[in-house]
Amino acid sequence: MATLHVGASLVPSKIDLVAGWIGTQRWYAAKGRTPQLRRLFAWRLDDPAGEVGIETLLIADDATTPPIVYQVPLTYRSAPLVGADHALVGTIEHSVLGTRHVYDGTHDPLYAAQLFALARGSGAAASSSVSDAPEPTVTGQRLGGPDLTLISSRVLSGEQSNTSIIGVARDADGAERPVITKVFRALADGDNPDVVLQGALAAAGSARVPESLGAVSGAWPTPGGEGTGYGHLAFVQEFLPGAQDAWREALAAAGTGESFADRARALGVATAEVHGLLAAHLPTDESSADRIAETMAEMRGRYAAAAAEVPDLAHHVEAVDAILTAAAGSSWPPFQRIHGDYHLGQVLQVPDRGWVLLDFEGEPLRPLAERNRTDQPMRDVAGMLRSFDYAGGSVEQGRRGVSARTWVAEAQGAFLDGYAAGAGTDPRTAGLLLTAYLVDKALYEVVYEVRNRPTWAVIPLAAIDRLLSDSNSTKEDTP
Repeated sequence: MATLHVGASLVPSKIDLVAGWIGTQRWYAAKGRTPQLRRLFAWRLDDPAGEVGIETLLIADDATTPPIVYQVPLTYRSAPLVGADHALVGTIEHSVLGTRHVYDGTHDPLYAAQLFALARGSGAAASSSVSDAPEPTVTGQRLGGPDLTLISSRVLSGEQSNTSIIGVARDADGAERPVITKVFRALADGDNPDVVLQGALAAAGSARVPESLGAVSGAWPTPGGEGTGYGHLAFVQEFLPGAQDAWREALAAAGTGESFADRARALGVATAEVHGLLAAHLPTDESSADRIAETMAEMRGRYAAAAAEVPDLAHHVEAVDAILTAAAGSSWPPFQRIHGDYHLGQVLQVPDRGWVLLDFEGEPLRPLAERNRTDQPMRDVAGMLRSFDYAGGSVEQGRRGVSARTWVAEAQGAFLDGYAAGAGTDPRTAGLLLTAYLVDKALYEVVYEVRNRPTWAVIPLAAIDRLLSDSNSTKEDTP
């Protein structure tokens, strides 16, 4: 294990170094603000050669209210890491060791291998302040699979809120299998639903999710100093290389007018199957009058917040109220655990397995406590219907004058047909409940697009206009 030089001076400090880098990262939530960082906690992983420092910082950023806690793994090297210039955070002058090249640890094969070992129960976390001492607050949990050793790794590009490390692991017989380690960046007190839900589905024997292999959990002082936060830090799963995600398939089909009905119907069946397993293996809650009222109040609150941020929504107040009032009187199924951020990009077409669902973390803009609650399966149904509309809207944006409405209607209808067949209950029979969830999702989309992709806001805004044009029908979005 690398020797810790307690009391050594560092120029710049680790926090100052990270502060100059973190604002450029895709997963940094406070875009456009100056980071205001402070260290909450740190822990280390061992380099068997004793040469490379492997440290994970848990940092509070006071640029937002409340502060956001970020997980920042770093590796410290005496010489540059070949091929990792893009992952260089900067350099530090260490009063004992001299110049140290500091890297985003997720891009360092040594960090990836040691984190994988920790998640699989064959490694251990070490103290960041005492040499050769364990760190008992950070633990790994093996969830399944044979003994495995990570032999190669690379970071998956394009992620917005976390960092995923794609790798190849080898078992005791020399057989290799692809794996993925998701490093959670923004942390909050509570279990990560991605680990809980996929773990429950995998334990139930479902082929609709990748096999769960391991997880890392940890504790840290809360930013306000009022206690201790606890949650998942990383999650290791089976990786499915070469599988095509449903978004790309749907977008290609919408662009040519090719029917997506058969695939959408199969996706509806798969969605209902996952909902059924989640309801069977995780807690559910009755649809009490209080819970329904609470849900409606939350939807009204989201509309008010969205209208305050996007003035084009303000004139819909009476129509939204009418739909939500009618939805409250509809027939509500029990509340249960759901995917929570369900769209075509969260589904893969895997040979011999069909549709496989990914990323059960829920909507990233919603607090973790909300994402860990039971919810209505209708939210997932609405999310997928909205995703079909996005595929069609993307085609319409790229080819002015071309309408994809017929394609969207067919795909949405087929998905609902499949869901009804799999669940035994047709979402279209629940009065305006489905419409309410469609509007709620579209409002979320409008806010997201205005903040991140303003030119795309026209897609959810047009959907809201269609949905609200007739409070008695959702025929344009849910045939």
